[in-house]
Amino acid sequence: MKESLKVLQRAAEIQTNKGNDYQNPNSRVRQSMYYPRGCASILDQMNSKVLRLQSVLEAMENDLEYQPNFESLEDSCVDLINYTSFFVSYMKGGIDGQDPNNDFLNRPKRVINEQSDG
Repeated sequence: MKESLKVLQRAAEIQTNKGNDYQNPNSRVRQSMYYPRGCASILDQMNSKVLRLQSVLEAMENDLEYQPNFESLEDSCVDLINYTSFFVSYMKGGIDGQDPNNDFLNRPKRVINEQSDG
C-alpha cells in the first residue's frame, strides 16, 4: 500500500476514534455544533492547524534540537486532512446534526418564490 494511502487510513481511524469522544452517542452534542458558521468555522480550524505547522516548522528550521511539546507535524497534518474532509462533508450536508434548512455557511437557505404567469 502506498504511504499516502496509509496516511489516509490513519486519518480515518483517528477521525472515528475522536468522533467517539467528541460526539459520544450518550451525549446530546452533535458534530455540527462545533461549526456555528458552517464551513467558515471549519476553515478557521484549518487555518489554526496551518499556522501551528508553520510555527513548529520555523522553530525546527531555526533550532536543530527543537522538538514539539505536544502534537507532531505529522499529527497536525493528519488533523488537517480530517478538517478538510469535514469541510467537504458540510458542503454536501453530511455532518451529523446539520440543519438541512441551512446552507454551507449555516445560514437559512433562501427560498426563491416562483410566480406563475396566470
